[in-house]
Amino acid sequence: MSRLQFQSRHQAGLGALYLGVTATIWFRVPAADPPLRALLVVGSGAALLTAVAGAVVVARSRKATVAARDRAADRRHLLIVAAEFAAAAIGAAMLGLVGWSEFIPVLVCAVVGLHFFPLVPVLRDPLLRPLGAAMCAVALAGLVTALASGVSAGLVVGTGAGLLLLGHAVLSLLRALRTR
Repeated sequence: MSRLQFQSRHQAGLGALYLGVTATIWFRVPAADPPLRALLVVGSGAALLTAVAGAVVVARSRKATVAARDRAADRRHLLIVAAEFAAAAIGAAMLGLVGWSEFIPVLVCAVVGLHFFPLVPVLRDPLLRPLGAAMCAVALAGLVTALASGVSAGLVVGTGAGLLLLGHAVLSLLRALRTR
């Protein structure tokens, strides 16, 4: 296997790991009654298993990728993620201060969706564009649903974001396994 294949496999494993963990967290956001609660727990478990499988791929491909790390890309990735966390934290604090805390999941989902766009060239994964767009659409759907009905934004956003991130984590895992 070439160094590029190892790198690609390692990166896909990282994607499965990170997105699987993130999907697990999103599935825990909504407060739901049965039977939806049971489905969210199953989704969370599936996301966690995907993350564990991604971690195994990363561990098995680590030796070949250590020498091939791109420090500039690592710095860009860190800056993008730091900006994402800062925007989400500041926005969440502001929403909490003005008494709109029920919309915090909407804001965080939109920020997460937007952060995927600058990550496309850094991670060389064009599938992050549709993921980012879909995450932003879920945020909008959560906002509209909460404003127009009695359904909480967190329920819509947590379920939708969890499903999207789990789907992309599984795709990343399949790419990693296909690169054997």
